[in-house]
Amino acid sequence: MPLGWVLPALPACFTPRSMPDNFLRGGALMLAATLLFSLSDTMAKYITQSVPTIELAAIRYTVFLLMAASPLLRDRRVSMRSRRPALQILRGVCLLGSALFFILSLAHLPIAEATAINFITPLLITALAVPVLGEVVRPQGWIAVVVGFLGMLVVVRPGLHGLHPSALLVLMSSLCWCVAMLVTRRLVGIDRSGVTVLWSAGTGLVMLLAMLPFFLAPMSWRLFGLCLAVGVVASSGQWLAILAYRYARATALAPLGYAQLIWSSVLGLIVFGNLPDRFVLLGAVIIALSGLYVVHLERVRARGPNGAGLRAR
Repeated sequence: MPLGWVLPALPACFTPRSMPDNFLRGGALMLAATLLFSLSDTMAKYITQSVPTIELAAIRYTVFLLMAASPLLRDRRVSMRSRRPALQILRGVCLLGSALFFILSLAHLPIAEATAINFITPLLITALAVPVLGEVVRPQGWIAVVVGFLGMLVVVRPGLHGLHPSALLVLMSSLCWCVAMLVTRRLVGIDRSGVTVLWSAGTGLVMLLAMLPFFLAPMSWRLFGLCLAVGVVASSGQWLAILAYRYARATALAPLGYAQLIWSSVLGLIVFGNLPDRFVLLGAVIIALSGLYVVHLERVRARGPNGAGLRAR
């Protein structure tokens, strides 16, 4: 997936709550995952200069599906049947939308800028969790959401040069991912994580194959190999992030997701000669601080008044 750092929104689907924290191991895995996500985004931006986005995404999702189906291939007794197929399909559609919107935005936006705008995603999840999931957000949380939104405006600077349509594509990508994560929370305790991953990969691939005849274009073996590499790198990043949650809690790993801006800036400079300007950096810092404050509020909420945690609603 294109938006690696927001994987902290996936927690309960993959992380056994009873496992002890091992922050060093989990943190190393998360940093490696963010590096792979930035690398896949950089490769996707380069490839889509010559290959249609749908064609790249179809190859990428084929690799994703093969990796997601590996448990089933190892043990055919494992059932991949879902108890909530409609929710699984909705999640898959939203994840695909998030990936396509983000890749399309890279045609006109530097990777670092697109990544910085996408940092707004966890704040969107916080805001939409209220009407969708009935969760309670403290006034401090709403302040963080508003400040994060202002940071996003600093990045896109609509008053200085007009809002670039590609920035709207990033926001659409963030919104799709936000909905997918809210659906993921609904699926916790209903379907196993392997089922959720497989359904997401399968749903996305079916949709892409249906669209592929309208976007199919010839490509060289070199470009085909690069497309396969994008699939391997992006899917490997997903699994590294999932493994990270097996060793450390989401609230501890979330701040490390901001390392993706560093990787994206370095790779964007090396490959495309793009260096983020002061507005992008300032806006990213504002959004990051807002997100970190939300993480802090979540830690306080989880500990409860006596440090023992809050009862599930």
